[in-house]
Amino acid sequence: MEKITLGGGCFWCTEAIFRRLKGVTKVTSGYAGGKGENPTYSEVSTGETGFVESVQIEFDPKILSLDNLLDVFWATHDPTTLNRQGPDVGTQYKSMIFYQGEKQKEIAEKSKEKMDKSGELKGKIVTQILFLDKFYTAEEYHQNYYEKNKDTNSYCSLVIDPKIEKLINKFNNLVREEGAAMTSGACEDRR
Repeated sequence: MEKITLGGGCFWCTEAIFRRLKGVTKVTSGYAGGKGENPTYSEVSTGETGFVESVQIEFDPKILSLDNLLDVFWATHDPTTLNRQGPDVGTQYKSMIFYQGEKQKEIAEKSKEKMDKSGELKGKIVTQILFLDKFYTAEEYHQNYYEKNKDTNSYCSLVIDPKIEKLINKFNNLVREEGAAMTSGACEDRR
């Protein structure tokens, strides 16, 4: 298994996307890139800690390559906006790739360059690529938020649902059968 940590705006959105990919075995919402120890959601939400809402993705590179995973990353958030994703504004929502080794760094930099040159985006990518120093798991109520709240929270239907629809339409070959998501960290279809 391999791990990579990504910041693509609200971690509820990012987690909901990557939980749907074949080869992903675990997605954990949390915080990366800041200073201090054991940050809380309320501290990170001030925008003063330097931490970014992130997801740590564990995946099988024999099933899902890092290149494909990053293709999904670029397509399911706006990497050209600084400190903002849709209605979410603040430094905690910046676009980030936190690599864990030189090979991941090289793949991430090449992927960013390829996407920047592709003409698919309206602006230049502002995503930062940094070494992952520490990752702190977010509070339990943030884990698998979309699956637990999709029928009761309008943020899910207004912001996350369109991202999932885009994922399924653009990357259907990478999505689990019928868009089924993992449950409790384990991969299984919802049938």
